[in-house]
Formats: sequence, structure tokens, C-alpha cells
Amino acid sequence: MRRILTLIVGTLVTGTLIAGGLVTNTNQSASWVRLPSRNASIEADAVYYNPAGLMKMENGFHFAVSNQTIFQTREITSDYSYLHSGSYEGSVKAPLFPSVAAAYKLDKFAVSFGFNPVGGGGGATYETGLPSFEMGISDLVPLTFAKGFGTTDYSADIFFEGSSIYFGYQANVSYKINDMISVAVGMRLVTAKNTYNGYLRNIRINPIYTAFGTQYNGDMVLASDFFSSGETALKLLEAGATSYAANLQPLIDNHYGAVFLRNAVTAEVLDESQVIQIQNILHAAGQSDNEIYNATIISSQAILEEAVPGFNTNADALRENADDTRDIEVNAKETGMGYSPIISINISPADNINISLKYEFKTKLELETKLIDSKGGGIFIEGEKVIADMPAMLAAGVEFKPQKKLMVTGSMNYYFDKDVDYDSSEDLDVNMIDKNFMEIALGGEYGISDQFRVSAGWLGTFTGVNANYQNEQRFSLNTHSFGGGFGFKLIPMLDLNIGGQYTIYKEGTKSFDHILGTESVGVKENYNKNTWVVAVGLDLYFGI
Repeated sequence: MRRILTLIVGTLVTGTLIAGGLVTNTNQSASWVRLPSRNASIEADAVYYNPAGLMKMENGFHFAVSNQTIFQTREITSDYSYLHSGSYEGSVKAPLFPSVAAAYKLDKFAVSFGFNPVGGGGGATYETGLPSFEMGISDLVPLTFAKGFGTTDYSADIFFEGSSIYFGYQANVSYKINDMISVAVGMRLVTAKNTYNGYLRNIRINPIYTAFGTQYNGDMVLASDFFSSGETALKLLEAGATSYAANLQPLIDNHYGAVFLRNAVTAEVLDESQVIQIQNILHAAGQSDNEIYNATIISSQAILEEAVPGFNTNADALRENADDTRDIEVNAKETGMGYSPIISINISPADNINISLKYEFKTKLELETKLIDSKGGGIFIEGEKVIADMPAMLAAGVEFKPQKKLMVTGSMNYYFDKDVDYDSSEDLDVNMIDKNFMEIALGGEYGISDQFRVSAGWLGTFTGVNANYQNEQRFSLNTHSFGGGFGFKLIPMLDLNIGGQYTIYKEGTKSFDHILGTESVGVKENYNKNTWVVAVGLDLYFGI
């Protein structure tokens, strides 16, 4: 069980909450929530979506600030027969998901700054753990039952929570080549922080067994205590077998080897307590009552000598079981920093058409582990470094206004996942990606009046991961998101944006083999999510 939480590292809380690739957030404004196609934006949130498009705005200062409140439920089921229920639910909450954009535009130049949660952004809580947390514990039932301990049930206190946030600090310079074409270059600094806090406590089983000097009647007992007492008893048996095997040799040398062990007291070569102790050791070595009744001194010595290695091996195994079932706790964090260049171009072939292209280079990230307060060891290693790169992304968008009050738009994001080492290590070479991730979005906005606009849109994501990527802690699913809302001009210099969005996921499955002792057992898991978000934002403009 000590190895169970090791699987968590870097996989449970990283990734995206709504839109974006495997590890990239693109839901970066309240305007996006109500209209999830913003790649060709020429409003303040273009600082993130379309930096070259800032040249389409009026001269002056432009600001946008927004917050999204995001709630996500993750559902995992497992058909592993020894689990109590096989159904697990995790909740992800991000009450604060802020985005800030600021730009100053003057004639042919613009400078801008953006602050965005470009990855992660929430905390995941699993009140009862996950299948992999519990499977190793549930294995105690068949494994100990097979050894004659009569175990039929298990219990444990399991909890895990984690959080992940990748903040992006972006600066751009934009330039207007002519009325049709503008360009921009930028740089994003990414700071990453993952935190992990969890435990496995009070692992218990209900053996029905009389051994090790204790009577077990099917009550739940601490597994570590049960195995520790077994180790102690086996070590005593090992010492007794070694001692008595040596003590019987003088009797054999004096021609008492053929004497039945049960008659050794009458023959005055052993006392009654010694005979009883030797018989108990023979019984522990697997001898039947009949075999013990017919045992001679010389055959008893041979059995005692043969039993010593087995007692020692079984004692070592019980010690490992005791170690693996002791309480384990983890409190650790991973931090790192990386950079990503950004280039973009905006093309307006006509007054009512705007086209954008943006390329974000790969962000190289290496996270270093810091132990805060962990118990049990071996889960996180102080100073260990893992790869957490964010893939390069190509984004394209178009906005078209067939009439003054109506705007329709489409967007596409393409993530170069095949160039990222998602196994988190330079030493591994696990193929996890069959094809690159893609997003497609469509939407429209209609101006009911000069002050009031309504909008709605759809976004679909199409993942390219294979079974090597998918697991209960990190899984990528195809989605359909539907958003809507409105924009209201409070005063000429201030716009209010309010939106809501809901995401539907296509359930994923994975089949794999679980090692139970020396056997392999087929297991199937199902993965699903649902996510909803509400957002509010303000856009401000100060002309010059």
C-alpha cells in the first residue's frame, strides 16, 4: 500500500477545467464564457486571444477584468470484484478564476499585459480516495484468506486533495502594418504550483485465526498489528527451530535418533516442555497430527532444519506487509517556472471580416518537489524534478458581421501534444499520444439595442490520447460545451459581461491487468465528468 499514492504525482490535479488542451486553459474571459469563440476578438481580451487584433481598437487605454466560478464533478467506476463499491467521486472547485488584460494603443503601436491561469486553476478532493488507492488494500482479503487467515473484509480511512495553478504573465507589442494587416510578438512567463495532501490510515482486516499467541475471532483489527505479531511469532519459531535442531544432534550421536519424539520423556532424553515446544514448531512447519505422532528425534531434527528458511522468509514477508499497511500521509508541493514566445497576425480583408492566427511556442517546465510534512516516505522525494511541459499551440479565428447588429464567429485551437513528454521523465519513453488535441468553436452575438447584446456558442474538444495516458487520476475525454450570456454597456466607457456555460463529456473506459499475488486479474474502469461555470467581467475604455 505504501506505493499506492506514488501514482498521484503530477497527474491528479493538473490539466484543464473547461476549455483547452491536456494542460492548457483557454477560458480566459467572461466574454469567452458567454461566447466560447474568441480567437478573432478585437476587444480587450484580445490581449490573450489575438494580440495583433488590438490594433483594431480605438486609441487609448483598454482594460478587462473578469472572474469565473467553476465546479466540476469527476466520476470513476471500477469493476474490480474485491472493492466495496467500485464507485468514486471527486469534486473540483475553483471559486476564483481571474483574468486581467490591459492595453494601450496609439496609432500604429500597442503594448499590452495579461494575467491568466493558463493551466490548472482548481482543487480536487476525493473524500474516499480512488480505485488504485483501495485496490491494494482490498487485495488483503483474498491474499490473506488464501493463507488460511479466514479474512473476508477490510476497511481504511482514505482521503486525498490536491490543487494546481499555472499562472501566466503575458506581455505583447503590436504593430499595424496597414489597414489590412497587423502583427504582434509577445512573451509569457508561467509559474506553476501543485500541492498534494492525503492519507491512508487505519487499514484493518477481520482474520478468523488462532496463531501467534492471539485469538482472532473475525473482529476488525489493524492489519499492521496483525502482521507484526505474525512476524514476531515466526522469528521466535525460527529461533526455536534452529536451537532445537542443534540440541537434538547430541541425542542422535548417542543413538537416540530412532526414538519417537513422543517417547523422549520416558526415554529421559527430553523433558515434557521441550517435547511440547518441538511438537508446536513441527505443527507450525506444516506437519499433521499423525505425522507429529510418528515423528522420531532424527526426523524431527530434519524437519526443524528444513523449516528454518521458510520461517525466515515468511517473517520477512509479514514484516513487509506490516510496513505496507501502516499509516501513510503526504503533504508536498511542486513548483517551477517556464517561458513561451507568442506571435500573431490579424488580417481584415474587408470592414466586416476579421481573421486571426496565433502561435504559442512550447513552454518548457520542470517542477521540483518540496516535502512539507510527510509520513511514511517514498511517495514524494525531496528535490525530485519532473517534466511538466505545456505544448505549442496554433490558434485561428474569424469574425464576420453580415449586418451591423449580428456577428458570427468561429475558432480553432490545435495543440502539438506529440512533442510533449507526458510521462514526466526523460528516462521513460511511453507513447501516450496518437494524435494532437483539437478544439473547434462556433458562436454568434446579436445586438438587441445599442446597450444590450446577447450571445451563445458551442465548443467541441477532440482528444488524441491513447490508453497509456488514461487513468483514474488523469483522463482526457471528448467534450461538448454550450455557453451563453449577455453584454451590457453601462456607460460609454464601461461594459458588463455575464455568462454561463455547461460541459458534457463523452465517457471514457480503460481495461488493464491488476497483479493479485502471482496472478493477473482483468479490470475495467469508466471515467466521466461534468462541469459548469458562471462568469462576470468588466471592460473599461479610456480614450485619448
